[in-house]
Formats: sequence, structure tokens, C-alpha cells
Amino acid sequence: MNEERFSIITYMHERKTEEQADALGLQTGVRTGRMSGKSVSAEIEDVIFQQWVQEIRSELVVMKGRTDEEKQLYNETLNRAILGYEEERGKLLAIIHDIVSKRRLTGKPPMTSGYTTLPEAIFAEIIGMNVLELVLKQKEGLEEIQVVGRQIFEVRGGYALPSAYMLPSVRELERIQQNLVLFNNDTLNPRKKWAEVVLRDGSRVTMTGFGFTAEPTLTIRFYTVKRFDLALLTSAELATMDDRMEQLIRCLIRSYFNMVIIGPTNSGKTNLIKAIIAEMDDNERMITIESRFELNLKRDFPHKNIIEYEIDDEDPRHSGLQAFKLALRQSPKRICHAEIRDDDANLYVRACTRGHEGSVTSVHVSELEDVPDAITDMCMLDGRGMNPLRLRKRITEFVTQIGMEMAVVHGKRKIVRIVEYRFENEEVCVTDLAVYDKSTDGWKFPGKLSQPASRKISKTDQEGHAVLSKLGFIEKEGE
Repeated sequence: MNEERFSIITYMHERKTEEQADALGLQTGVRTGRMSGKSVSAEIEDVIFQQWVQEIRSELVVMKGRTDEEKQLYNETLNRAILGYEEERGKLLAIIHDIVSKRRLTGKPPMTSGYTTLPEAIFAEIIGMNVLELVLKQKEGLEEIQVVGRQIFEVRGGYALPSAYMLPSVRELERIQQNLVLFNNDTLNPRKKWAEVVLRDGSRVTMTGFGFTAEPTLTIRFYTVKRFDLALLTSAELATMDDRMEQLIRCLIRSYFNMVIIGPTNSGKTNLIKAIIAEMDDNERMITIESRFELNLKRDFPHKNIIEYEIDDEDPRHSGLQAFKLALRQSPKRICHAEIRDDDANLYVRACTRGHEGSVTSVHVSELEDVPDAITDMCMLDGRGMNPLRLRKRITEFVTQIGMEMAVVHGKRKIVRIVEYRFENEEVCVTDLAVYDKSTDGWKFPGKLSQPASRKISKTDQEGHAVLSKLGFIEKEGE
């Protein structure tokens, strides 16, 4: 029987393996040679690899930059790399290569199948999004990625459809979530079960964890439009409106009508609001009030005289109430309020009734007919004992002068209704100025502007008044 010769090299390797196992909490498994279906060396290599990943991930977080601007740009690079932007991914892979070289790990095998080098394997673990990578490769027309547990949905053209891909496990989704929050000095854990990341280009990531939602979720909403004007919305490519409606909306803007826009999520409300704002005089001061910077008007219209407020209703010092109080002292000509809600409804109504004409907002209701009543109900919640009939009259006459409804039709975002609100005989009256007809894939124009609206336009925009008269939106004298 041949005796196995003693080898100092083999002995040193075994000792090093045991020391690593002890340090990583695997001592018992190594010495018994049994580890949940994996070989001892494979299990140790996997744990060592995860340790390298964690250390390099932490090092990436620390590399912030000297100034606040540099830190913001660095965080932006990390987030964009995770969300699939190729230029930023190249930068991060180069940084990881440098870290691996400094740690003298360059010659180490990748320890994960499918990768040729260790930096690539570490990059995939820290930055990669598993099968979401395949979704991101088809980014043309991709507006949103929605993940619930393992399920993936892709939003294109305003419609959410099941993806051809599915995450292998909920654990993978949680790993992606942790990478995103880590790079933003945020947390998502049993004490705080949600997080948001907003990129400077307008893309937004919203995450929830177990306990807040039944399954972890991840929603990535990409910023996709970079040019805003009514002419673009009239183009055959978008077909959001036709030329006749464009002329009507331009005249309503120049004549300082207050407008309210409704429609479901992803129906194009924000793009329409921005297209309307693009037509406003650059020198007129505008105030925007949002719970999150979604409109980003200063980014898209850097030459406009705009002040943007981001409110936090959980902090009285920075609430919507406080923002409105300050905003009204900053001489705004128009106010753009992303969405009227309970707490600030009275303030927005007060602003519109005290001379801030030409303002625009949105409301979550199903029908345009419901808008005045919905705002009235929100105003009544503050318990000041207002007369509901008088309040509804004020809202109809000063806040909801013009209403527009957005919807997705045959994969395209369209204005399906434009109406004028009037208060007559103690009732809200709604006149349809433009209505989309699915049967003809075009618009009908059944109604005309009221006499008070016609006089308002004539006073502020005589040229526009003449155009609308030719188009049939204004009654000619003697009719």
C-alpha cells in the first residue's frame, strides 16, 4: 500500500482554507466535508466572492467626491449604471477594474460562470439587474419597467404588458433594491419599507419592501421626452391633437384661462402641461409646487422665470401650505400646481381667485364633469364652514375655466375632450369644445365658447379671437 507523501504546499493550502472558513463562519462545514450539496471549496469560494463584492460595493459608496456637485454627479453615475446606461456602465467597470488591481485580485478566477474576469463578475453582482438587463437592451419606446415579486411588466405607448422575462427569485429583486438605496444613502429595511431614487434627467425609481406591499416591488419610470411644444403634439407621429385644437389652446394660453387636466397614469398629462408652459411668455414669473420634482421645468426651460417648490407635508415648515404662502409673496403671474390635493385645495383656489390667471393644474377624477365638485369637497375638508354652493361657483368661474381630458387610444396619447365650465342657474354647466371620435379617429367640435369667454379673448388676444371665430369656436355677431 502506497503511503501518501507529505507536501508542505498542500498542507499550507489546507490551513489557509480552514482559516478562511473559520473567518467566514464555515468552520464546521469544512472540517466535516459536508455543505448543503456544494463541495467545500465551492462553498468557500462563493462566500469569499460575496465578501469581495460587499467590500468593493462599500468602497464604491465611499468614493463620493470633494464638492456637493461632484458627489451628486458620482451618485448619478452609479444610478444610471444600474439602470442600464452604457456610458456610465463603462465608467463603473473601469473603476472596479482599478479596485481589483489595487487589491491584487486581478489573477483570481471569476468564481461565477458566464464571466471571463473577476471584475466582470463583481460588476454583474453590484451593478447588474439580472434578466432586467435583457429588457433594458430593448429600450426603444420603453417608458416604464414594473416589477412585482418575480413578475416583470413593460410599459410602452402607455400600456403595461407582461414581459417575456421573469426574475429567478424575489431575492434578486431585493438585491437590486439594496444596490439602488445604498448608492443614495437611503435605506429599505423592516423599519423603512420604501425608497425613491430620482435621477437628474427626470427618471424615477420607486421601491417597496415586504410588509408595506405583499411582495417587494420596483418601478423604473424613464424620462423619455426632451422637447415640448404644441406643434409636436399635433404632428402625425404623436397625434395628441389636431391643428384646430392647437390654435384653440394657444389662444386660451395667451388669454390667461385657468386650466385643469385629468387622465389616468401614463396618459400624457405631464407632457401636455409642459407643452402648454412652453407657449407661455418666458419673462412671466411662474411658481411650481410639487411633492417631488417631476416637472423639472427649469431643466427643460432654463430661460423661463420659474421658481420650483418641492414640498414635504410631513414637515410643517416645508408643507404645501407654507410653499403657497411664500409663493404668493414672490409675485407669480401663473401657478403650475402638479396636482390639487386635500391640504392645498383652498390655497390654489385662493390663488386663482386673487389674480393669478393663466394657471394650470391636474386633478384625479374620472370625468371632467366631476372636477368642480371634487375640488369643492377638498376645500370643505378644512372645516371652516364655507357655503358649498358659493364655493362651487367660485371654483367653476375662476379655477376650472377650461378642462382637458387625456387618454391612451390605440397606443397613442390623445386629448379626448376640451370643455368650458360655466356656472348658470346655480349649476355647473359643461360645454364640449372638442371631443375625440374613435369611429373616425378624429375630433368633433360640437360647442362654442361662451360670451364671457369670447369677450375675455377679444380683450387680451384680438388676433387669436379672429382665428377662433374663423374656426367656429366663437359665435359671430348676430348668430
